[in-house]
Amino acid sequence: MTGRRVLVTGASRGIGAATARRFAAAGDRVAVHYGRSGEAAEQTLASLEGTGHVLAQADLADPAAVQAMVGAVAGQLGGIDVLVNNAGAFLPHPITDSTYEEWQQAWAQTLGVNLVGAANVTWCAVRHMPDGGRIVNVSSRGAFRGEPGQPAYGASKAGLIAFAQSLARALGPRQIAVTTVAPGWVATDMAATRLAGPEGDRRRAESPLGQVATPEEVAAAILYLASPEATMASGTVLDLNGASLLRM
Repeated sequence: MTGRRVLVTGASRGIGAATARRFAAAGDRVAVHYGRSGEAAEQTLASLEGTGHVLAQADLADPAAVQAMVGAVAGQLGGIDVLVNNAGAFLPHPITDSTYEEWQQAWAQTLGVNLVGAANVTWCAVRHMPDGGRIVNVSSRGAFRGEPGQPAYGASKAGLIAFAQSLARALGPRQIAVTTVAPGWVATDMAATRLAGPEGDRRRAESPLGQVATPEEVAAAILYLASPEATMASGTVLDLNGASLLRM
């Protein structure tokens, strides 16, 4: 399970950075993608064990930039064995409190990165997986529970699950397994403000465990789903929400 070539989108911080570190610790070479947070991405790159890791910049809402970025990563690593679609946009836009222009902008930006961007990265990456591979998409509990304050986010994450399941069927004959993780609240730096004080207590109380996930816990699940042992998990969705949302 070592020596694979891995592209992690949105790897400058949070789940993406933790995932990049997990793969690097397993002996894999990692492409650390970022959109705008170049300094944070460089810090992630510097934290990786091993050698041969690279930085990869692209606005995932720009199809041409996506194609150029994936092509550059494949050239630098010699191909792609694992793709982790982690990058995401989260923009509040409650329907009753947003102008029409704010509403349109939020939907375009959120779906442009979370769903269309991930789809475009995947199309490009599959061209560099001639001998099989793994694709792991990072969705959210919000795909099932709903996101009333940011409906585009919930819709994009639900769409990402449907996309993954369609590709699990389409790419299985090429020995490419496609899976999804769906975390609830995760203790990232971006969530720190909302997990502080009384609001944070309420968030943690949503789980009978009384806690939220760490980025490292989500990364461990992603590493498993990308492993040879998880081949038959293709098409599945792994919930990581501490039983805060249960579904059949």
